[in-house]
Amino acid sequence: MGSATGGRARAVALWAACGLVGCGVAPPRSQFPTADAALGRMKASYACVNGVQGAAKIDVFAAQGRVRGDLYLFAVNPDRVRFEVVSPFGLSLYTLTSDGRRFALADAKDKQFLHGPAKACNLARLTRVPVPGHALVSLLRGEAPVLMHEAADASIAWDRGGFYRVLVRGKHDALQEVRLEVRPDDWDRPFAEQRLRVVNVAIEQRGVSLYDAALAHHEVAHTAPPRVDEDGVDPAVPPSGGPCDAELPRSIRVRVPNTDQDVLIQYKDAKWNPPIVPGTFTQPVPGGVRQDYVDCD
Repeated sequence: MGSATGGRARAVALWAACGLVGCGVAPPRSQFPTADAALGRMKASYACVNGVQGAAKIDVFAAQGRVRGDLYLFAVNPDRVRFEVVSPFGLSLYTLTSDGRRFALADAKDKQFLHGPAKACNLARLTRVPVPGHALVSLLRGEAPVLMHEAADASIAWDRGGFYRVLVRGKHDALQEVRLEVRPDDWDRPFAEQRLRVVNVAIEQRGVSLYDAALAHHEVAHTAPPRVDEDGVDPAVPPSGGPCDAELPRSIRVRVPNTDQDVLIQYKDAKWNPPIVPGTFTQPVPGGVRQDYVDCD
């Protein structure tokens, strides 16, 4: 049995045993010496990812009511997103687009078209959780958005729950916690070769929680195929990035603690680096709707 397979078997057996008897999980033999070394390996684990396209289930909880349906999404670096929520009966309910500068939300239910700057509060008109566009794209592809910081403002410790706990202090009294697991296949590798998966990201500012994201059920995803014109008129559109087999969390839950702001996204199918056609991250104003400009200020 190879070392990678043996490491995975030992890690799984250890986690299972500790789950039964309540003991802690010992760290890998080769541990990350600094927080930035671990965060660097996290980024390296997703270096092949430019974006993700997926079909998912979405469940939104908020004071305005609950929204459930099928979700078709694009999330492409650095902050471009497209969400289309479809009812269980196949009717389009909401279409949200943002190209990093301009936001638009077509609400078929209330027959309105909202548009304005691509700020976190506007993106939250669908997700109900105010997460900036670049952070939302990172989370949807399984990576943690990291606060700007100096090396001395970040620390790392092994948690006997089976993960690294990285704490980052940013500007304006911001504090971030990132929980990182070592992929089981990499348990026996040197830390500089270990691939990491993000299992939780939480950010607070001046003691107030901004959001908490839990990422689970990681599985390998693959690069999307080229987009081919069925009529053979236009040339095929290639993927927006190279080959990639990074892991993707199939379940992403983002919430604001102590509030009713909560969204759960569960991927049914997903591909890395999808082909991007013009207009993906913008949308025309549909007919017969009310237009409103919206902003946070």
